[in-house]
Amino acid sequence: MVLIIAEKPSLARNIVAGIGKMDKRDGYFINDGYIVTWVFGHLFSLVDVEAYGDGSETRWTLDNLPCFPEKFRFELRRTDDKRGVDPGVRRQFEIIKTLCNRPDVDTVVNAGDADREGEIIVRLCIENALATEKAKKRLWLPDQTPETVKRALSEMKDESEYDNLAGEGYARTYIDWLYGVNLTRYATIKTGKLLRVGRVIVPIVRAIYERDMEIRNFKPEIYYALSSDAETDGQKIELTSKQRFAKDELEAAAELAKKYNEAGAVVTLCESKREAILPGKLYSLSTLQNVLGKKYKMSMSDSLRIIQKLYEDGYLTYPRTNSEYLATAEKDKIRAILANISKMGYPVRFRDSKYIFDDSKIESHSALTPTYKIPAKDKLSREESEVYSTVFRRFVAVFCSEECVAEKSEIKVKVGEYEEFSLKGTIIREPGWTRYDDYSGKDKILPTLSVGDEVNIDFAPREKQTTPPRHYTIETLNKYLKNPFKDDKARAKELEQSGVVDDADDYRAIFEGLELGTEATRTGIIDNAKKSGYIDLKKDVYTILDGGEFLIESIGRLGIAMDKYKTSELGRALKRVFRGEMTVDESVKLAESEIAEIFKSAPAAPPPVNTGTLGEIVGKCPLCARNVVRGRYKYGCMGYTEGCKFTVGVQICRRDIPISEARRLLAEGKTAKINGFISKKGKPFGARLKIADGEVVFDFD
Repeated sequence: MVLIIAEKPSLARNIVAGIGKMDKRDGYFINDGYIVTWVFGHLFSLVDVEAYGDGSETRWTLDNLPCFPEKFRFELRRTDDKRGVDPGVRRQFEIIKTLCNRPDVDTVVNAGDADREGEIIVRLCIENALATEKAKKRLWLPDQTPETVKRALSEMKDESEYDNLAGEGYARTYIDWLYGVNLTRYATIKTGKLLRVGRVIVPIVRAIYERDMEIRNFKPEIYYALSSDAETDGQKIELTSKQRFAKDELEAAAELAKKYNEAGAVVTLCESKREAILPGKLYSLSTLQNVLGKKYKMSMSDSLRIIQKLYEDGYLTYPRTNSEYLATAEKDKIRAILANISKMGYPVRFRDSKYIFDDSKIESHSALTPTYKIPAKDKLSREESEVYSTVFRRFVAVFCSEECVAEKSEIKVKVGEYEEFSLKGTIIREPGWTRYDDYSGKDKILPTLSVGDEVNIDFAPREKQTTPPRHYTIETLNKYLKNPFKDDKARAKELEQSGVVDDADDYRAIFEGLELGTEATRTGIIDNAKKSGYIDLKKDVYTILDGGEFLIESIGRLGIAMDKYKTSELGRALKRVFRGEMTVDESVKLAESEIAEIFKSAPAAPPPVNTGTLGEIVGKCPLCARNVVRGRYKYGCMGYTEGCKFTVGVQICRRDIPISEARRLLAEGKTAKINGFISKKGKPFGARLKIADGEVVFDFD
């Protein structure tokens, strides 16, 4: 008898559908050859710090920190109030334990989700349930259709072949516990406010914080650019020079414009060629979430929930994938899906291309695609239909038998010996796959010119203004988290504009563990940051909240350097465990040494600063004369409900601002000199605060 333990009840039902007729019992299904039961996510969790002591201490204290267990211990998951084991969890585990130890069960199958987390969820149950040694197998499902289940049951491998994946899962669990428990408690005790300090949540919040600080502190600057839009033969030809001039260089700009105009302009190149435009790649989870966020303003948590449901219903392949490519071993499966789609009237054909099939760019799972099982329109909700059709249309575009053909043109205009300008245009001649998938390109028609033609020009300095960076969106934050060290923006933009996007660096970063979070965890971590009051998401734009500012500035003051460099270093260690180049214990020791260093070099606690009590009146607002009161993170004007935005941070540049100085600022317009500010580069400085144009700024006089 073969016992299969699924990660979720829904997966258990899909496995039963693949096996065939089975009888339903209390907590499992059974027939002559199989028993199918389930867990519901994590039945086990790591014990808390207090469990490693004598049990007498129940409150959070620095006395038992840092805590580095000699052996990590798991226990059945407790209720939300932590008062005891969840009764539903205990009941299901007892069923699993009884089934594992039935005399007629000779093989136990791990049917966790096909990733490192799913691997250890079921392993932990088996390890704690089995009383005697039995054969252990792994059921690996790229999708949950009955046909895939049947095939996977006949191709099961020994569970030992997934030991490295399990090792990575255990290492990630232990390391996240070490950081989360030790540093969360340390920061919370030191600040008096609950601060969630995690290996991944902090660098995510930090990225949004730093971007928003750039925007907040941005001062627009005037500059001049040389441009011409004169007409030649009735056609306006716009030319903009790469030369830039500062605000005080207007004379120099005008002088150069005069030289350009005197030199004259002539066409040196006219080229036109027809070429095929490739569709976008198949979707990974994050690239799909990017599109759904941008097009439908769908949050990452909502999109993942819907994608997961479509997977569990058998309509999409495994969702938590970081690849946009298919495995070469899947070609026959793809042919079968295409045959099904072709019957629906779509012009598709199998294409064997490195742009689609590339094993070197797949870690565990291929790109998201539809399965052979296509839902009827009335089976899906509006949001489910939006998600499914996005995946389906991209799949059709990638395998479309009709090419998108464009006529691409380039004209070069040379101005004397000063500068050469390039004008590029594209006209879609045959729409091809663009009839089925979104295409952002628009026709751009160039003027009719020939080599040697003279072009009329009227260059003049045009006043322009620098613009602040943009807030992170779902798409731009995902791209940053996927490869936070990708700094060759100019080259990336050039490649993207040419239609040839080189993603080798992105995949190298993913496989080395340099990304922040993973496809499987990122959505949940960002959701936790939102629930914790650190960041906000409106439509598809992220912004920092007061709680997020307090978190980043507080841990900076405490010497906790949780940034992308530390997180990526640990991510790289996890990948080395996955590749068998490092043991779980070695990766844990790396994390322990980092945490020990934080506690060792912790700054001495400064004397407490009196920042007042919540609601205490500080003074009158310099903008609207209403009361300014002490808030949770800021001294703020009571007129905020009517649009007044005047605030003074309770903490600025890692320095608490005493209520006495806040009162002096409002009464006199300036504080006394305050020492102990810390710059972004970590350097201490002193300064007064003063009110200028309704804002609080530093005064270094």
